[in-house]
Amino acid sequence: MRVKEMHPLCCITLESGGIGDASPEPALLRTGSAVNFAARGSDPNAGGSDVGTSTSVAGILYKWTNYGKGWRSRWFTLRDNGVLSYSKSRHPQSPPGSDVILIGAAARGVGKHGKSAGIVHLKISSFRESKSDDRRFYIFTATKTLHLRTSSKKERVAWIEALNSTRSLFSLRPRADNTPLLARELSVSTERLKLRLLEEGVGEGVVNDCEQIVLSEFSGVQGQFQLLCEERSNLLDTLRQLEAANIEAEASGSNDGEYQLMKHEYRNLAQRKYSEWSTTESSDDVEKQELDEASDEEEVHFFDTNEYFSEHTSCSGSKNVDQMDGGMSLGNQTNDVCKADGMENVNNPKYPKVERRKKLPDPVEKEKGVSLWSMIKDNIGKDLTRVCLPVYFNEPISSLQKCFEDLEYSHLLDQAYEHGKSGNSLMRILNVAAFAVSGYASSEGRHCKPFNPLLGETYEADYPEKGIRFFSEKVSHHPTLIACHCEGKGWRFWCDTNVKSKFWGRSIQVDPVGTLNLEFDDGEIFQWSKVTTSIYNLILGNIYCDHHGTMHIQGNRQYSCKLKFKEQSILDRNPHQVNGFVEDTAGKKVAQLFGKWDDSMYFVSGEGTDNAKDRSEASLLWKRNKPPPNLTRYNLTSFAITLNELTPGLKEKLPPTDSRLRPDQRHLENGEFDKANEEKLRLETRQRMSRKMQEHGWKPRWFERVGEGPFRYIGGYWEAREQGMWNGCPNVFGEITEDIINSLEPS
Repeated sequence: MRVKEMHPLCCITLESGGIGDASPEPALLRTGSAVNFAARGSDPNAGGSDVGTSTSVAGILYKWTNYGKGWRSRWFTLRDNGVLSYSKSRHPQSPPGSDVILIGAAARGVGKHGKSAGIVHLKISSFRESKSDDRRFYIFTATKTLHLRTSSKKERVAWIEALNSTRSLFSLRPRADNTPLLARELSVSTERLKLRLLEEGVGEGVVNDCEQIVLSEFSGVQGQFQLLCEERSNLLDTLRQLEAANIEAEASGSNDGEYQLMKHEYRNLAQRKYSEWSTTESSDDVEKQELDEASDEEEVHFFDTNEYFSEHTSCSGSKNVDQMDGGMSLGNQTNDVCKADGMENVNNPKYPKVERRKKLPDPVEKEKGVSLWSMIKDNIGKDLTRVCLPVYFNEPISSLQKCFEDLEYSHLLDQAYEHGKSGNSLMRILNVAAFAVSGYASSEGRHCKPFNPLLGETYEADYPEKGIRFFSEKVSHHPTLIACHCEGKGWRFWCDTNVKSKFWGRSIQVDPVGTLNLEFDDGEIFQWSKVTTSIYNLILGNIYCDHHGTMHIQGNRQYSCKLKFKEQSILDRNPHQVNGFVEDTAGKKVAQLFGKWDDSMYFVSGEGTDNAKDRSEASLLWKRNKPPPNLTRYNLTSFAITLNELTPGLKEKLPPTDSRLRPDQRHLENGEFDKANEEKLRLETRQRMSRKMQEHGWKPRWFERVGEGPFRYIGGYWEAREQGMWNGCPNVFGEITEDIINSLEPS
C-alpha cells in the first residue's frame, strides 16, 4: 500500500494502514501503569530484552476535533522508537514481537480494525500538562498542537510518565567522548573475496594487497557515514530547540522568532539545557487555545483568549534607556512599576488598609440552564440594550459599577501625577496610556451582561486604600447615558458614556460613544475614546470577546499617543495585541508601546521598531493582577467582587438610589434566581415609564450638562452623605405611580 508522506515535522496522514489493519492479541497486557522505556538504556533493544523485541504503550485518549464534533475518542499507540500514532478505530496492529501495555480500563476488550490517522515523532515534539484541568495535556509539533484528554487524573499521569520515559531515550545531553555514535559498529568481511581470488590462482601476496585496499576504502566510507550520522543528530537537536523556541514565541507575543533565540540565549542550543517537558505557567496559556471548524485530520488552530505576554524584561526598571525630558532616565523612572503590580498597590502604606471580601456569597438555589438562542433569535439586528433577558444572562453588578471597574489600576494615574510633577512628561503619558489599556483586562472571560441601571440610579465607591472616591449616575434613559466622576491623588477623571450595540446572530458588536477625560492638578489634560468590543460564538462554540480599533489619547501639552488594538482573526495564534507610539507636537515618535490588553504593557524609548533587539530592552509599565482563587461562572476579578459589597455600616449611609440596594441584582448575587427574575421583571416594567418621566421634566440630581457638552459633576454628593440628607433622591427601586409622573408636569 502506498503511503502519502509529508514533512517529517508534521503529524503524518497516511493513505493506507501503514501501522497495520489487524489487531492480534498482544504478548503482554498490563493496565493502568506507565512504561519506563528509559530503564532499557539508550538502546531500545538493550536492557536484557531480546533483539527485535520492543515495548509499546496504548490506550484511549480523547482528542479535540472541532466545534461541531468536540472531543472524540482515538486509539493512541506510543512505541519505544519515539513514534506516537493515533487512529479513529482502536487497536491498530502492533509490530511482531512487541509488548503492549494498556493504559485505562476502557482500553480492554476492544479490537476494531482501522487505519492510522496521524503520527507524531517525539524526537522533534514537546508536550505539557494542563494546570487547570488534571485530565488534559498537549503535544506540540512544528505545525499543530494536539489537545488531548484522559478519562481520569491517574491515566494522565501514566501517559505523561510514558511520554517522558520515551523522550529520555533521545536526551539532548551531550554525548561523552568515549560514547560511540552508532548503536553498533559497521563491519566488513573479506573472507569470501579472498577465497574467490585464491580459486582463480591469484597469488597470496596480491590477495593480501587487495584486502588492504578494500579495508582502506571501507574505513573512508565508514568515517563519512559517521560524520553524516553526527550531522543528522545535531540537526534533529537543533530542530527540536527551534520548535520549542517557536512555541515560546507564540505564547510570548513576539513577532520575531530571532528574538526568542536571543531570549533563551542561543548558546543553550549547544549546551542542551532546554527541557522539553514542563508544567510551567505557559501550560495554562495553551488552555486558552481553541479550535474552529477543523477536520480531524487537518485541524486549523484558533487561539481563543488569554495567552500571556512573556515577561522578558520583568521589573526591568534598573536598565537605562535613552534619556529624555531634560536628561531624566526613563528606565530609572520605572523602578516602582513592579511594586505597584498586583495587590501590593492596595496595601500601599500611604493609604489605610480596608478589609474587603474575597469571594461572592454561596448561591442559595441551583441555577437553571436557559437557551440564549431561544431568547434572542427574534431580536437579530436590534439594539441589545432594549432586549429583555432573564437574570441568567446578567452578572451581579450594574453598568454604573462597571464604569468604576475601569479604575482598578488607578495607581497608574498616581504614578503619572508624580512623574509629571517631577518634570517627566513622557513617563506621565506612558502611564496614562497603560491605564487606558488596563481597563480592558477585566473583560477577559466575562460573558455576562451587567444590569442596565434605572433612570436616576447612582453608585458610589469610596476606596481609601486606593486613595480614590468615585461617583456615577444614570442621567438619561433615551438615549442611555451614564455620567461618572472620580478624584484621586492629584488628578480627576470624568466622562459620560453611551453604547450602541447590535446583535448579528452569532455575535454582538458594542460601539462606545463618549469621551473619557483626565485632568491633573497642574492643568495637563488627556482625552480619549474607547475602541469597539465584539462578543463572538453566542450560539455555537466557546464565547469570547475581543477589542479592536484605534485609540487616540490627545494631550493639551507636549505629547499625544496612538494605540492600535489588533482585531483577532480566526487563525490568530497571538491574540489581544496592542501596539502604539507616543509622539510630540512636531510629530516625532519618542516612544513605542506594545503588549496585550489582557496581560501587560511595555515601552521602549525612541521611534522603536519591531526588531527583537529593541524590544529586549523594553520596560514594564503595567501587568494584570492575578485572578481570585475562587472563580465563579461570572469570572469576576478580585476587584470586581468587592464592587457590590455592603461593608459594615455602609448601608445606612447610602442614598436610596445606590446600585447596592437594587433588589434583583442583590438576589442574583445571593443565588436566589427566582426572586431575582421576579424583581427584574418588575423593575423593567417600571423602567418603561422612565422615558415619560424624562419628557415631564426629570433632571439628574448630581450632574449637569452645559450646552451640548458632556455631563459634569456639580458637587454636593459627599457633603450630603456626611449629613445623611438625601432630599430629592427618590426610591427608584420602589413602585412608581401616575401621581409621581403627574407631579413632574409644569404647572
